[in-house]
Amino acid sequence: MMDAVVFDTLLLALEDGAVPLPASGPILVLNAEPGPWLMQLPKDQLVCRTSFKPSHEALKAAGFNVLPVDSVELPQAMLTIVVPPRQRDQARALYARALLAAPEGGYVLASLPNTLGGKTGEKQLAEIAGEADSLSKHKCRAFWTYKVDAVVNHPLAEEWIEEDAIREIEPGLFSRPGLFSWDRVDPGSELLADSVPEQTKGIGADLGGGYGFLSREILTNCPKVERMDLYEAEYRAIACIHETLAPFEGRYAAHWADVLTDLPKSAYDFVVMNPPFHTGRADNSALGRSFIRAAAQTLKPGGTLWLVANRHLPYEAELAACFKESEMLEDEAGYKIIRAERPKRQK
Repeated sequence: MMDAVVFDTLLLALEDGAVPLPASGPILVLNAEPGPWLMQLPKDQLVCRTSFKPSHEALKAAGFNVLPVDSVELPQAMLTIVVPPRQRDQARALYARALLAAPEGGYVLASLPNTLGGKTGEKQLAEIAGEADSLSKHKCRAFWTYKVDAVVNHPLAEEWIEEDAIREIEPGLFSRPGLFSWDRVDPGSELLADSVPEQTKGIGADLGGGYGFLSREILTNCPKVERMDLYEAEYRAIACIHETLAPFEGRYAAHWADVLTDLPKSAYDFVVMNPPFHTGRADNSALGRSFIRAAAQTLKPGGTLWLVANRHLPYEAELAACFKESEMLEDEAGYKIIRAERPKRQK
């Protein structure tokens, strides 16, 4: 999630008239994040789009017009606000999609902290639009352009969109920019995959399944596993999961879901996970602890959790509160592998 000052700077570009606020028609918000900043814009004009399930549901609950997650075409809007994602290729593709969808004379506006690429974002937008303007405040930069189709670099914009596509990063492993460890197998996940024993059986859940690496390894190496259910909050990962796990048709299911709210109770024989510990750009170990609680609730009474985490993350107290037994199996290269068994039922 972006800090509030980033949105304060973005809104300043509208308040001082540098970017005109349309009196009517849609205002498109791409990679939308819920927050007070949206309430300072005309709510009846806002059309939000996000592929992140918690944000999608929060925006809908707040009464915003949210595009279906699988929508392809963007509505034409005289103002498109882009909340830039962290990964470069994903961000450039979002700028390109916003600009190509805009009508002649439409504005594209974004904001970033100076320390996280504000000047670079402005430069990238100018590369495809022909030029861009900006203002700085709160150590952040708001930057924008308006569309003059004759000067738009269409080939470069299309190239950036193509660079955001699903690709094979290793034989049989498909990913795309912006996903966790998107262009290489995460060493912690690899260590966890090696730690799950071959005799593991039953139905398993992969929480925060990413592009499907952990489930692929388990389905490959554990013949007694009947099915893996993958739960992933980022919709952009779902198509990657289907590509990666295509050889295991009938033995997996992919769910666009918020792990903290959408899991069935007492459903699984085992859970594997490399839980996230960031919210946007900020460290948040509480998120990983919440994943542990969710895992305990979705496991059957005799179920097992297999967990990898960075060595410094403080998960032991949560594991003790949620499971009757837990044991660190590996401590290697900055990662710890933990097996926890027999979840306690929380009141």
